[in-house]
Amino acid sequence: MTHFISKIAVITLGLVSSISLLSAEAKKPNILWIYAEDTSPWMGCYGDKINKNHTPHIDGLAAEGVLFSRAFVPAPVCSVTRSAMITGLPAIRTNTHEHRSSRSPDHQIKLPEHVKPLPHIMREHGYSTHNYGKTDYNFIYPMEDIYTTLSSKKDIVNDFSSLKNQQPFFLQIQTSGGKTRTSQFNKKTNSIKSMMNGLPHTSPDEVTLPLDHPNNDVFKSVMAQHYDAIRSEDRLIGKILASLKASGMEDDTIVVYFSDHGAPHMIRFKQMCTEGGLHVPFIIKGPKKYISKSMRRNEMVNMLDLTATTLAWAGIPQPAWYEGQNLFSPDYQKQNFIASSKDRLDHTIDRVRTIRTERYRYVKNFFTDRIFLQPQYRDSKDYVKNLHAMYQNDELSDIHKNIYFGERPAEEFYDIIEDPAMINNLINQPKFSKEIKHHRRLLDQWLSKGDTGSINEPIAELIDNGEKKKWGTGVNPAYELYRQDSDGDGLSDIWEKANQRDPHDGLLNFEFDCGGHQTEGWDSQNISNNITGYLGYLDFQIEKGQSSLLRKGLNCSVHSQDKSLSIRYKSNQPVDADIFVNDKKLASITLNKANQFKEIATQLSSNIWKGTIHDIQIKFKAEQSSFIEIDHIKTIR
Repeated sequence: MTHFISKIAVITLGLVSSISLLSAEAKKPNILWIYAEDTSPWMGCYGDKINKNHTPHIDGLAAEGVLFSRAFVPAPVCSVTRSAMITGLPAIRTNTHEHRSSRSPDHQIKLPEHVKPLPHIMREHGYSTHNYGKTDYNFIYPMEDIYTTLSSKKDIVNDFSSLKNQQPFFLQIQTSGGKTRTSQFNKKTNSIKSMMNGLPHTSPDEVTLPLDHPNNDVFKSVMAQHYDAIRSEDRLIGKILASLKASGMEDDTIVVYFSDHGAPHMIRFKQMCTEGGLHVPFIIKGPKKYISKSMRRNEMVNMLDLTATTLAWAGIPQPAWYEGQNLFSPDYQKQNFIASSKDRLDHTIDRVRTIRTERYRYVKNFFTDRIFLQPQYRDSKDYVKNLHAMYQNDELSDIHKNIYFGERPAEEFYDIIEDPAMINNLINQPKFSKEIKHHRRLLDQWLSKGDTGSINEPIAELIDNGEKKKWGTGVNPAYELYRQDSDGDGLSDIWEKANQRDPHDGLLNFEFDCGGHQTEGWDSQNISNNITGYLGYLDFQIEKGQSSLLRKGLNCSVHSQDKSLSIRYKSNQPVDADIFVNDKKLASITLNKANQFKEIATQLSSNIWKGTIHDIQIKFKAEQSSFIEIDHIKTIR
């Protein structure tokens, strides 16, 4: 009998224990991420005067929760940020740093064995997980392990009832954010655009453009449209919050609103390692047990902290690989710096690393042979065309000309308090040398944990993104490694077509007008400074002595109609030059002092200019320090 009672007691204790565990599980909060695309923090709650009273639902979230005024994303493009956020690691740690990578069966990227996506971890701890809208991850992973529900449709916005019996849940609703088309404002439609009815357009006359953008009607309209997109987004947020409330689960749900990066059509925002590209809205509202009411936090916040904080809300231990921290932990340490990265974006190849501290932003550019505004997916847009036209017509201010089309500096350093638009590069000012050295050390410290961007991207993946894509054709040097060059002029057929040249003409024609491969394969000897100048030019300083330009890798057959080799140049001093073809001297010329571009043509000697041209070298000799700009080097027929 005693034994029987003991067994009952054990069973009873087991039931009580199970009930307690179930009760504990039931107390876990639901967590909702409202994840906006391409959205800058231009809302009333962020002190924006234009959208004051036009973002009531987002402002309401902030009034009832916590607003983070200085939140920064890991990268200025969606797939890289999203890959980082869902793993708790910067994308450069997991090889997911290249935009739109792992999309082809021929080249797929797996996460490191020890790394699991956030929703997978939450599922292992009793959460149902749901994603409505894009995922956009740069890795492959069994989606059945990540999400209970994965849907491209967003009907969850209207009805949360399906989640009633799936609590606790982790829910991601992906919204269009800054990508919202706003042309239907104040027009009747039958689609989701009807949500825009009654919303007033932002007048371009209302906006004040940041100093890094030209102050004209084209860019004012671009900026005004982003304000409109945020107004539309706010209405959608209101609809989501109303549905959550109607479900009866509002009091058990933590709501997070944030974005993956800045505005899509402001040229120096999205895809750029700037304040505009990396600073995003970040607001949290939830039960008092988890979230304080009406609080503004002004410290710098890394958005990877949201990933860590989400696990903390769920009562799940943080994995060792996480680089974020629980924003509400008693042990929370304010960040002394936040790092971000940029690598290939669509077909545009780059490598940039940046450090943001309390007052300064440091930027390191690894590819200085191309301008800031490389050929990119927005080239067909009117505002990019406008910028190029202004440059060609010499209508840009010196600041804008230098920012977009000037020589790419290896390093940049800005005082964000004084210069939020990042137009005054302080890198060469001695009084900032101590701070600059400090920021270099911080970057080295961050990169020492791993940077897969230091390794060249596989050719298979370059082909996936650089050939016959809707966003354009790749024109960076990396693409030239595998492409065919029919006429041996050192530039591939595809590259020449993309730059409006004839890939079969057999002409040596170097015009230096492709911002993605601006040197067109020319290299330098005994020239310490970068030979890439403004778009369309090479430029370099020659100190007293000898320096040279060299173009190797040619396989161009001489044509009977080749007459001369033309060099179009400017020089602040007379410079002597010897021209060599296949290591044989073709001619000696003098580049006279010229303040305006001047062309000098050298007749092609049949004794030297014959057979196949493999390389050309120009050796410069200067008696004094001289600065040379070269507009073209080409053969004339």
